[in-house]
Amino acid sequence: MKIRAQIAMVLNLDKCIGCHTCSVTCKNVWTNREGVEYAWFNNVETKPGVGYPREWENQKKWNGGWQRKKNGRIEPKMGAKWRVLANIFANPDLPEIDDYYEPFTFDYEHLHTAKESKAFPTARPRSAISGQRMEKIEWGPNWEEILGGEFEKRAKDVNFEGIQKEIYGQFENTFMMYLPRLCEHCLNPTCAAVCPSGAIYKREEDGIVLIDQDKCRGWRMCVSGCPYKKVYYNWSSGKSEKCIFCYPRIEAGQPTVCSETCVGRIRYLGVVLYDADGIEAAASVPDEKDLYEAQLKLFLDPKDPAVIAQARADGVPEAWLDAAQRSPVWKMAMEWKIAFPLHPEYRTLPMVWYVPPLSPIQSAAAAGKMGVNGDMPDVRSLRIPLQYLANLLTAGDEEPVALALERMLAMRGYMRAKTVDGRLDERIAAEVGLTGAA
Repeated sequence: MKIRAQIAMVLNLDKCIGCHTCSVTCKNVWTNREGVEYAWFNNVETKPGVGYPREWENQKKWNGGWQRKKNGRIEPKMGAKWRVLANIFANPDLPEIDDYYEPFTFDYEHLHTAKESKAFPTARPRSAISGQRMEKIEWGPNWEEILGGEFEKRAKDVNFEGIQKEIYGQFENTFMMYLPRLCEHCLNPTCAAVCPSGAIYKREEDGIVLIDQDKCRGWRMCVSGCPYKKVYYNWSSGKSEKCIFCYPRIEAGQPTVCSETCVGRIRYLGVVLYDADGIEAAASVPDEKDLYEAQLKLFLDPKDPAVIAQARADGVPEAWLDAAQRSPVWKMAMEWKIAFPLHPEYRTLPMVWYVPPLSPIQSAAAAGKMGVNGDMPDVRSLRIPLQYLANLLTAGDEEPVALALERMLAMRGYMRAKTVDGRLDERIAAEVGLTGAA
């Protein structure tokens, strides 16, 4: 057993208001320069939808992540080393600029310099890459904001698999949720495995995945290999870039910019201890639905004396051990089991996890449109389909997501009884395997 520490993040989708503050502040700090105008290290998508870049979740199209071979080993879905090298000058799995969007600005100067006329001057859009006037803006990183666009296009969302999606195109059955996305800083990153230059590495001290700009040669295999499409090519510098988890701030004891500025306070940062020797076995389990549980088994109890002793022997600092024992990520992922990895079926073992959102429930339950189990609504009849959330967070396994939603509903009921009625109803907590707060 080789113990390593990872700085991880949990995002509570039940609290996200879709304000894009995280995206804008991240953009202003890290990618507000030539060559990465189109790149958003952090972006917020409205689901259901195809996302940014278009259809990034469709690995039949992009071949991102890992696949398990017949011999039980895993290899990048885009191919073994020989295939990567064979396609090094003509990568067939590389997104084009139109899959992201052509970044644009507006001709604001024309508003000041336009000659007098009967018509008001307008600021026409111009490409931020070529500087040429754009007749029509075709796409953007938040094009599907609040269910923008036709359902026919949004229905290409792969999370509709196993769901009769046609009924959700009807207005009365519509649902939506926000999904903030950033680099997952995976335990088993495909981007690092497929880089011909060996420029991508995972820091041992905190698990942050970085690109060595001196080693990078701009082959862009990392762009294809990342199933989350969170590696971007800087056309100006000829290098690849990605979210660096604001490591200068982390090293100074400060949160990431997206966490610091989050209006809804949905982001939780914490240290997690894991067994680095078990990564390959966890990523290679036969059934994709077992990947979530396999990753949970990698995480080690920071209060276990044996784990503490081994961590010290492996060089984990005392401050990090203390942080791991107080980690909100550990509590939500391991103790309460309400947080899940994004698309674990990619086998990258992501370390940015999500708490699933609850749907509007009270009016539907009161109107008799929703089943009720005891004091709580039936989570299988919430407005957001349980199968959709399971496809997003647990490779299609509904049970863990259902338990998380039940625990969140139980918490609401328990706290309402405590704050409004002035009573502690331990029965509500006991129904979902929890105990009441003191």
